[in-house]
Amino acid sequence: MKKNMLSLSDAAAARVKELMSQRAEPEPALGLKIGVKNAGCSGMSYTMDYATKVEKFDEVVEDKGVTVVIDARAVMFLIGTELDFKTDKLGSSFVFKNPNVKSTCGCGESFSTTQ
Repeated sequence: MKKNMLSLSDAAAARVKELMSQRAEPEPALGLKIGVKNAGCSGMSYTMDYATKVEKFDEVVEDKGVTVVIDARAVMFLIGTELDFKTDKLGSSFVFKNPNVKSTCGCGESFSTTQ
């Protein structure tokens, strides 16, 4: 059975739709762009931005009416990940539920995988 590249919870889809509806300048966004970068004490951290174009090897995922563009360099690290959006008394944030993560740093801002 093929793993989904990435899925969104209902809360994450609603938040992304809200953010997309507010975005008009400098150019409209096609969707949400997710990637990874080398950072933090565990090795990598997630990046999120508006997607204004799709690069040659980027992966495009449509889920719950939301378009997510996954940076080609991040694909192997995100297979099977669910993007969620949590709100609590202290704030709100997107949360990555990534089955590929083998360890995280103490603050939760970076992660490492065995890939």
